Amino acid sequence: MKQTQNSLLDAIFKNLTRSFAFFVFILLAGIMISLIYGSRESIAEYGLSFLWTNEWDPVRNEYGALVPILGTIATSFIALLIAVPVSFGIAMFLTELSPIWLRRPLGTAIEMLAAIPSIIYGMWGLFVFVPLFQEYVQPSLISLFEGVPVLGTIFAGPPFGIGVFTAGLILSIMIIPFITAVMRDVFELVPSLLKESAYGLGSTTWEVTWKVVLPFTRNGVIGGVMLGLGRALGETMAVTFVIGNAFNLPSSIFSPSNSIASALANEFNEAGGMQKSALLELGLILFLITTVVLALSKVMLLRLSKSEGSKT
Repeated sequence: MKQTQNSLLDAIFKNLTRSFAFFVFILLAGIMISLIYGSRESIAEYGLSFLWTNEWDPVRNEYGALVPILGTIATSFIALLIAVPVSFGIAMFLTELSPIWLRRPLGTAIEMLAAIPSIIYGMWGLFVFVPLFQEYVQPSLISLFEGVPVLGTIFAGPPFGIGVFTAGLILSIMIIPFITAVMRDVFELVPSLLKESAYGLGSTTWEVTWKVVLPFTRNGVIGGVMLGLGRALGETMAVTFVIGNAFNLPSSIFSPSNSIASALANEFNEAGGMQKSALLELGLILFLITTVVLALSKVMLLRLSKSEGSKT
């Protein structure tokens, strides 16, 4: 009798957990279907040309997603370019170089950055960082790279303070805690025997990090970077405050522009008809971009795993 009861409970538990797992797929499918249904008018009107059209004019009912797509990709790329090396340095310091008494308070301070609401980052960026950046940093960078090939074009334009680079910089500050937390946790999983053996052979801290810690934790590090990228792609309020919210193709990284999330935040509340359908299509594009990024990260991890298996 007791064995039958245990078998019944096991079957219930198994089916219940399975239903929870399938609920995730049902939820994702529901989101995608609702986005496709809501953007059906825009898809029928513009087709694939919606992706490379840079017009966004509610008065003439003309819409294109090129500016928000480029703004989303550019700000996320800038954020990763800044956040990844900083996060790596912080995680390495916490696990290898920091005094024991400093690890806990410093780790807690990093985690507190993740708890700050995004709107606070946006307000701080707009009212504190942007004026300082406009007055001191942007003019210096513009004059420094003026006349330099390629860099002179990238760092050009009037110093508005707001723009693509400012949004990317604020995003980098927001995603640093997430990437750092993952990197720190995976670095702590490296067996002490491996690191001590490398140190015993005369390796420096950098050599141990580069040749022992990183190869051992490569999958976890990539996962942390992808987590930060996912946060950067979908961030709304902080970007809305500092990107400029202009549907213009940026001529430099200091130019005001727009992102998909900020466009949705600014216009969705008052949109209707074709504009609402176009905004929902922007949401669908952001959903697909995130899906593609996650799929590529999985493919990369699988290739790394296969290469490690072939070497052994």
